[in-house]
Amino acid sequence: MNMNKTRHVVAIVDDDPRLLESMGDLLESAGYVARSFSSAGSLLVNGLSDLDLLITDIGMPGIDGFELRDLVRKSRPELPVFMITGRHEIADQGRAQGASGFFRKPFDAQALLAAIANALHKSTDGG
Repeated sequence: MNMNKTRHVVAIVDDDPRLLESMGDLLESAGYVARSFSSAGSLLVNGLSDLDLLITDIGMPGIDGFELRDLVRKSRPELPVFMITGRHEIADQGRAQGASGFFRKPFDAQALLAAIANALHKSTDGG
């Protein structure tokens, strides 16, 4: 692994603190910098400029995952956005299209990490 490459920053947005913690641990263990946000609003206030990938829950109070994805698209169209949901009916809707990755809770940690690595590889490739 190339050590002078800066670590990728992955933001996680979820109103479930347990999921934020476990997801943060998972990402850190895989070598990413994890930034946890309990709402879309706190992420947006913090800014998107240094993020390499975003993982958001869909069903959140206030700005939900779909609205967040649309807002992110306006300012960072190239930023990969992964969506997770515990509500299976949402996952089957057409609105899920346009996400880089789509995961249902409980998700497979290895599958998620593989998808993240793949998305980051694609975005650093310039294609």
